Amino acid sequence: MAFTAKDVMTLRDKSGAGMLDCKKALTDADGDMEKAAELLRERGIAKAVKKEGRIAAEGAVGAYVCSKCGVGVLIEINCESDFVSKGDKFHGIVDTVAKVVAEQKPADVEALNACALGNGTVKDYITDATAVIGEKIAIRRFEIYETSGKIETYIHMGGKVGVMVEALDFTDGAEETLHDVALQIAASKPSYIAQSDVPAEVVEKEKEIMLVQMQNDEKNAKKPKEILEKIVIGKMGKFYSEACLLNQPFVKDDSQTVAQVIGKKFRVARFVRWEMGEGIEKRKEDLSEEVAKQVEAMKKN
Repeated sequence: MAFTAKDVMTLRDKSGAGMLDCKKALTDADGDMEKAAELLRERGIAKAVKKEGRIAAEGAVGAYVCSKCGVGVLIEINCESDFVSKGDKFHGIVDTVAKVVAEQKPADVEALNACALGNGTVKDYITDATAVIGEKIAIRRFEIYETSGKIETYIHMGGKVGVMVEALDFTDGAEETLHDVALQIAASKPSYIAQSDVPAEVVEKEKEIMLVQMQNDEKNAKKPKEILEKIVIGKMGKFYSEACLLNQPFVKDDSQTVAQVIGKKFRVARFVRWEMGEGIEKRKEDLSEEVAKQVEAMKKN
């Protein structure tokens, strides 16, 4: 069965595969569009499997909130290149999987991969997406909040940083303040909500470090340890103002703390803040090496 250039373009739009791959698939399928699409999927999956061992250190953090059902999701999905991570197709993948998490509430990534999506599973969906995009795609982590209160999310720089906040005892009209709190968390990286949330061992460790620093300072050489310990207690205020959300100076007006800005509008119950790719080892290859490898691979094919 003969096929035209228009058929090649149709298959390309349908599959997302390259022009040459589409032309070869149509040739092998004697012009049968459905069979060609199936061949591309089979060949794409084979390519996707080969990519599973590669490092996916780029990607994006995304969010999904179902306000009616009180569910919020923060998710990180990784790919191999910054270029792909900025594309609409990749962000569509992130959004689609985030919605599955909110609807089916899997316990972990393994359970998420087994969740139903379309005519298959999330794992099938990711494998197909890997074949189409041409890079390894991997779900790294997700967080689910279920609440009777309010959930706010904030995604910064196209997914480089993601924040999700749960607020209880919410007062109508405080949406802008809650959004500002999410922005605050993204910008100022608090570790705790309030001073009372800091574990005792963390407090003692900070005091110990400060005390040693002061003892090593020649200006404090003649001061008794008891005096230095009192000074350290005073200095802990700076630690709390950096580590605790409510103690932090408000990013939009540093004459106020976050606690003062919130007032009685709501209570921050919990939050999560992720930076995309934190802790993932990145590939150490320069561009010339990567291009050389691709050229060599093309010669072999």
